[in-house]
Amino acid sequence: MIDLQLTDKTHDEARQGEALIMEAPKVLNARKLYIESYGCQMNFADSEIVASILLDQGFETTGDYHEADAIFINTCSIRENAEQRVRNRLSQFGIEKRRNPKLIVGVLGCMAERLKSKFLEEEKLVDMVVGPDAYRDLPQLIEQVGEGQKAINVLLSREETYADISPVRLNGNGITAFISIMRGCDNMCSFCVVPFTRGRERSRDPYSILAEAQDLFDRGYKEVTLLGQNVDSYKWKGADEASETMVNFAQLLEKVALISPDLRIRFSTSHPKDITDEVLYTIKRYDNICNNIHLPVQSGSSRILDIMNRTYTREWYINRIDAIRSIIPDCAISTDVIAGFCTETEEEHQETLSMMDYVGYDFAFCFSYSERPGTLAARKFEDDIPEDVKKRRLQEILLKQQVTSLQRLQASVGKTVRILVEGFSKKSDKDLCGRNDQNAMIVFPAAENVVPGQYVNVVIERCTSATLLGRIAS
Repeated sequence: MIDLQLTDKTHDEARQGEALIMEAPKVLNARKLYIESYGCQMNFADSEIVASILLDQGFETTGDYHEADAIFINTCSIRENAEQRVRNRLSQFGIEKRRNPKLIVGVLGCMAERLKSKFLEEEKLVDMVVGPDAYRDLPQLIEQVGEGQKAINVLLSREETYADISPVRLNGNGITAFISIMRGCDNMCSFCVVPFTRGRERSRDPYSILAEAQDLFDRGYKEVTLLGQNVDSYKWKGADEASETMVNFAQLLEKVALISPDLRIRFSTSHPKDITDEVLYTIKRYDNICNNIHLPVQSGSSRILDIMNRTYTREWYINRIDAIRSIIPDCAISTDVIAGFCTETEEEHQETLSMMDYVGYDFAFCFSYSERPGTLAARKFEDDIPEDVKKRRLQEILLKQQVTSLQRLQASVGKTVRILVEGFSKKSDKDLCGRNDQNAMIVFPAAENVVPGQYVNVVIERCTSATLLGRIAS
């Protein structure tokens, strides 16, 4: 397992690069599968689909790649350094492949689609390249590699949602789980490779989503996160063209919330152009829908937002923030910020900082701009902001967010909050931890009658820069 310390990430993204270990039953005489995922929550969810498909082929997962018969890296193309980490990791796996020539090494996901030829022709350590829509083809591709051939399938689909596949829960605590509700993206943000690596947007049918959520709850899970590149644009229409059956995201949220008041619901990611008051009022109506919205801003400048092709302005974004604060006053808001996008002036950078002041984000994913080949920005705009300027602007953004995040945590001190216990603290087996409604991590002394998966009330006594500390309310 890789422990990545990322100074410009929040705790959720710091999970990237983890080996995923299966909780499923052992398979007699099984081949061993090792999966390592990088990037977003969608990649982690996809790895669970891959594990499910290969479980039916006689594989079980392992947390030790030294004993694996197949090693897959589920990749991300959002940032250049993610690609470099994958190449470094492939070199490490190459040592194992030289020891065991029958070992299969495959690259999955977004990098697989974008760099398919390079991996097979230049990276001699890779046997297989498989895109996000081709995981059903894995058994045939593995067989092809076993016959001594290189294998590739990176075709994108307009229909594939993997709705009929029950994911194997990887690295799971048996309490929280991801549910993919849609795939792909129709937003052509000029800096983003996702539409090219994951294809067009398509929504999964609500019946399969509800069945998966119900099954998880029946098995003891207490929290699900609904995933999509842009969940607010979820829209499903019945197969009968004459039917008026239509389900939007607000309606889907409500349906999942009605499974049980003890099933907590989160979702990610929202888009400022699509998040509606209907969604906000649905969150307000149900106590088990968490008051926590990730709403990427990217920039505080309307001109920069325009050349990013974000399709909203600074004023529109502020309107959505005002609506959230009005309808759900205690809602936590997180965001994504890009420093040093093409042609960004110092004044426009200051607009981003002022937006951060206006919103008061609970936390943020902050990056300096990294040009991705094949994107609209790479074709149309010069990456003209010097690296030292990008780094300085990013540092100013990070420092501001650190101050704001601490202030938001300090505001909880003295309050009693309801949390879902997830397990023991990473630092001590004498402390338990869990998240509150706003997704803040709380650590508190363990008690004999408190177990993971249980809801408890905790009095917040103090905080660090990233964690709330408290005690179980008497």
